[in-house]
Amino acid sequence: MKVLLIPDKFKGSLRAEEVILALSKGILRMAPKTEIFSVLASDGGDGFLDTVNNYKDLDKVEVETIDPLGRPIRAYYLYDKTTKTAYIELAKASGIALLSSSELNVMETSTKGTGIQIKDAIMKGAKQIVIGLGGSATNDGGMGIASVLGYRFLDSNGNELRAIGKNLVHISRIERVEGNFPCQGVSFIAVNDVSNPLFGAKGAAYVYAKQKGADSAEIKALDDGLQHLSSIVRNTFGTDDALLPGTGAAGGTAYGLKAFFNAEFISGINFLFQMAEVSNLLEETKIDYIITGEGKIDKQTLHGKLIKGVMEIGQEYQIPVVAVCGKLDIDPSLLKNKGLTEVLEIMDSNYSVQYSMDNAAKLLTEKIYDYFKGEMDS
Repeated sequence: MKVLLIPDKFKGSLRAEEVILALSKGILRMAPKTEIFSVLASDGGDGFLDTVNNYKDLDKVEVETIDPLGRPIRAYYLYDKTTKTAYIELAKASGIALLSSSELNVMETSTKGTGIQIKDAIMKGAKQIVIGLGGSATNDGGMGIASVLGYRFLDSNGNELRAIGKNLVHISRIERVEGNFPCQGVSFIAVNDVSNPLFGAKGAAYVYAKQKGADSAEIKALDDGLQHLSSIVRNTFGTDDALLPGTGAAGGTAYGLKAFFNAEFISGINFLFQMAEVSNLLEETKIDYIITGEGKIDKQTLHGKLIKGVMEIGQEYQIPVVAVCGKLDIDPSLLKNKGLTEVLEIMDSNYSVQYSMDNAAKLLTEKIYDYFKGEMDS
């Protein structure tokens, strides 16, 4: 038997490498002769640079920048001198993990710190910027990044606005500052883990702002602000990409990258598959099962997360895909209708959530062992 493992991390419990190890133990205990292949995954969010570093030997560049609330921090990106490509993880300077729960305030946060990283890379000669989106604490439509890279956002009195979520609705004019536009000749690729549009019921604010600290009134204000931003961009630059799938990623940062820098979108899973040369493996090796998973499988799983991409490649190559998770919060039939063979949840109602998190590796090993035992016995 040949098995390909492509799990995500189990957030707060196991890194992706640890999930791979736990699954491998269970499979090999049941079928010792199994040949196991693995891909260290990231959907473009937290852990993006770890994934890139796993496949490429690149320079690590540390930068003095700011966190989502404007406080000084140091954050790094990866740089490939040969191809003049910088790999930047939005979460390193603009991530929700940088804030405590009491500090979450998406009306006041900004992607400016990520913009500082991008500018540093361009000043060092980068001609291509690859940005892993996800895990953001922001909902500024990419305004923070753009404000560092040659754009000014002005109110009705001509005053420059702070690049934060609550100011989106106050934008009256957007200017590109002549002589201060370092991005000429630089291409941008947004590695994007969602399919949400910029605004609306499935947009950045209504789907993601609550977990970033917004209440219902603030969510509406942010959604109104994102709609307003798109109208100003449309009137100023003649582009209208707000409803393009994926523009809602990272609080609308994907939209800003598209609107201001003509970024190309690529899904996290496709980017990962390119780096790991997964297509070559699947064409050259007869894989019997693909196993994927993440800490929680819910409705967001069907909006472009890693598992959805793995399901699609399983369908393309007609390989059964099994998903493992800590918590299943969606009707499994919805996932099976999309092509998933089986969903395995490690959480046991007889135990607490904390117990499942603390013992996730052991529970994963046992769950996958039992699954393959059942497959072999049937």
